Amino acid sequence: MRSSAPLLAVALAACVPNGPASTDAGAPAATSPTKAKAALRPQQVGSVARPTAASSPLGAGFADSFERAGIGGDWRTTSDAWRIEGGRLCGKGVRNHPVWLARTLPDNVRIEFDAVSQSPEGDLKCEIFGDGASAATGASYTDATSYLAILGGWKNTFHVLARLNEHATDRHEMRILPGSDDERARPVAAGQAYHFKLERADGKTLVWSVGEQTMFRFTDPEPLAGPGHDHFGFNDWDVPVCFDDVKVVPL
Repeated sequence: MRSSAPLLAVALAACVPNGPASTDAGAPAATSPTKAKAALRPQQVGSVARPTAASSPLGAGFADSFERAGIGGDWRTTSDAWRIEGGRLCGKGVRNHPVWLARTLPDNVRIEFDAVSQSPEGDLKCEIFGDGASAATGASYTDATSYLAILGGWKNTFHVLARLNEHATDRHEMRILPGSDDERARPVAAGQAYHFKLERADGKTLVWSVGEQTMFRFTDPEPLAGPGHDHFGFNDWDVPVCFDDVKVVPL
């Protein structure tokens, strides 16, 4: 994808198609049209950092436009469902088995990329500050090692920022409201490119934006950082999705 939409149809991409564990919509103040939830708290499930996979350091930065035939050595797949298609990194039916960037991240970093879903169900998902090797061990992704940013999930009904468990009751979430005046609350449109930006500059506050809209700003009292929490990856549940033009810059 070589163009990205300036606005965001936000929702949460879930790991199971039967809906989220909680339907009490909410989000941080000034970032959601719905009532704010309590700040995310560390979860017991998956809270112990796992060993970081052997990776090259990020160095001055990383960029990838996927203009090649194979995925390549800079990425570590946990499913054969990932592939390069038309100059994009694509997956379908991945079932929460991500493709990880084989570069270790510093505690403070900015990551940008374009994402598109080919389904009216949306479901665009990425992981940041994970271990670079893990995948879901069951039907529900309650054992992630990362923060999960999910746009158009649960069949285009929520967008979510979660810590370690995308079904956690204290995750940040916003309910999708078709036709809303708030661009953040509109559903993901099939075939439309969305520009993601995830940034942490102070070692504890993760900011997720899509286009010009800030989705969530989360200050974690126990930030995921260091070995076991120093990788970035793309993920998916079932629908066909593609990612492109990745840029990773240390801050």
